[in-house]
Amino acid sequence: MSESIPQRFSDLASLRRSVADWRRAGERVVLVPTMGALHEGHLALVAEGRRIGRRVVASIFVNPTQFGPNEDFSRYPRDLAADLALLGRAGADAAWTPAVETMYPPGFSTRIDVAGLTEGLCGPFRPGHFSGVATVVTKLLNQVGPDTALFGEKDFQQLRVIQQAVADLDLPVEIQGVPTVREADGLAMSSRNRYLSPEERALAPRLHAVLTEIVATTRSGTLVAAAIAEGRAALEAAGFQVQYLAVCDARTLAPVERVDGPARVLVAAFLGRTRLIDNVAV
Repeated sequence: MSESIPQRFSDLASLRRSVADWRRAGERVVLVPTMGALHEGHLALVAEGRRIGRRVVASIFVNPTQFGPNEDFSRYPRDLAADLALLGRAGADAAWTPAVETMYPPGFSTRIDVAGLTEGLCGPFRPGHFSGVATVVTKLLNQVGPDTALFGEKDFQQLRVIQQAVADLDLPVEIQGVPTVREADGLAMSSRNRYLSPEERALAPRLHAVLTEIVATTRSGTLVAAAIAEGRAALEAAGFQVQYLAVCDARTLAPVERVDGPARVLVAAFLGRTRLIDNVAV
């Protein structure tokens, strides 16, 4: 595997020419969409891409349309040189780094809204977020034209929204989720973890611990509502400000009263100024 810096594209025509060359050679192309500030979770996606395909393209684009007016777009961490070095270490073949003007030129007026899946969980707290995600990911899929695109399961609602959009729009690409990569203490890896103070970082693994406790208690027969109430109380006692904590059907994301099929325990909570999300399969 090469550890050189991947070929960087900021011009769409050049990117498409290279992808077309790979396809003519019969090579399978995998896309790993990112917003940069890469960590081992992103590199695991690239590694999976290397496993299932011949060519891996990682996109780096901090998408303004998925940030709300009071969210962290302006302070979202950006370090392109470091990101490119990490992608090279992981074996990515190319980095697609479009400018905002390339993605949203003057007069851009189209958006994609996915109903149902976006109405609960993060949806009410981040109005417009999933429309921004669905729109930018659809553009990335059309720009790169991959056979497969990989997304981390940490953003499980996002994964389901993208899968639904791709199915509804008949896009010729397979969307695969990749299991969440965690720190040794259980905290889900996230670019936003760097916002945590040392004291907050010490508390943050409690989020995952509570989710695993809810999984265990619901499997032992405890009613979902009781397990959720106990988990919320535990998080609030530890200093989290909980936005939601729910057990949902893994396909529809509708809340469930009892677990009798594939489900997920999902949470979003603030620790200080940092919003953390996580989920665990039941």
